[in-house]
Amino acid sequence: MSLDPYNLLAGLIFGIIGLGAFSYGRKLELWQPRAIGAALMAYPYFVSNSWLLWGIGTGLLVLLWFYHHE
Repeated sequence: MSLDPYNLLAGLIFGIIGLGAFSYGRKLELWQPRAIGAALMAYPYFVSNSWLLWGIGTGLLVLLWFYHHE
């Protein structure tokens, strides 16, 4: 993980949303939001390119939107 401010901001934003998705999936016993939440929390540690970081995060959020089960 690099110390670029945009990477830190992306890690913070996607980590908080991932924590919310993980707890939501755990509360309703759904594996899809739980897995997407865990991925949102973990992937910023492995990706250092800013464009790729924001792109993967946005893609995971779109995926979360389709699996949130209203």
